[in-house]
Amino acid sequence: MAEPRAGQDSERDLDGHIDPNLGHQAPKHPTDEELVEVLRPELEAAEAELTDDKPAGESADERPKTTDKDFFQALGGWGALLDIGLPWIAFLIVYGVSDHDLKLALIVAIACAAAVAVLRLVRKQPLRNVLGGFVGVLISAWVANRSGNAEDVYLPGLLTNVGYGLLYLITVLIRWPLFGVLYGLITQTGTAWRRDPALLRGFSRATWVFVALFAIRLIVQVPLYLAGSLNALGIAKVGLGLPFYALALWLAYAVLRGSMPADKWDEARDHVTHLLGGGKKK
Repeated sequence: MAEPRAGQDSERDLDGHIDPNLGHQAPKHPTDEELVEVLRPELEAAEAELTDDKPAGESADERPKTTDKDFFQALGGWGALLDIGLPWIAFLIVYGVSDHDLKLALIVAIACAAAVAVLRLVRKQPLRNVLGGFVGVLISAWVANRSGNAEDVYLPGLLTNVGYGLLYLITVLIRWPLFGVLYGLITQTGTAWRRDPALLRGFSRATWVFVALFAIRLIVQVPLYLAGSLNALGIAKVGLGLPFYALALWLAYAVLRGSMPADKWDEARDHVTHLLGGGKKK
């Protein structure tokens, strides 16, 4: 019997039989580089899951990132201050130059509030500040017209400051700050913010800022109202309205931001900005 040729042993299986399906060369083992190429998709998927990254072509968050400017604009921006203050400025000016014509001043104030509302409608802008200001002007005009005293136009505003001041104060004292409650509602996260010390601390401090806002308004305006000092009361109303509200808003904003780590602030700002802005992507 002929001896097997050299190299033929590599063609035999484990039982010593020759496998006709085997070639004359040993099977080729994949190299490390080839294994890496085969496993690359699985490795990338695992890395993306561990780092919370999205695949290429997708953003890391369905919501686009916002800026501090976007946050301020979502609250109404400077236009919100105009919506709130313009009717009162008009009332004070007209009342002064018309020899204390109360009805004319009230008509002009209401007309200004209505004109701002129409402008917002035409430009398809949010009406939340306009509607609040317009209703406030109507109530104030009704009260002043019924009593016949010009200073009574400011009475509903004083009572409103008392109500808001007490509301903000009580929510802070019971550790349910109003800003936190509103945040939980508009972000649909419920009371999760109360379990986060940074969020609870930030919302409490921001709410205290507005408690101080209402308290200062009352401390300044109530004595003027009781003394019947209409001009001084009007100046205080305007000065503690637009500029003071802007200052309080900035302080609350700064306090809230300074009370949170950067990542938590970015998350809170993004939530509020998109929801106040109607969830529109830029």
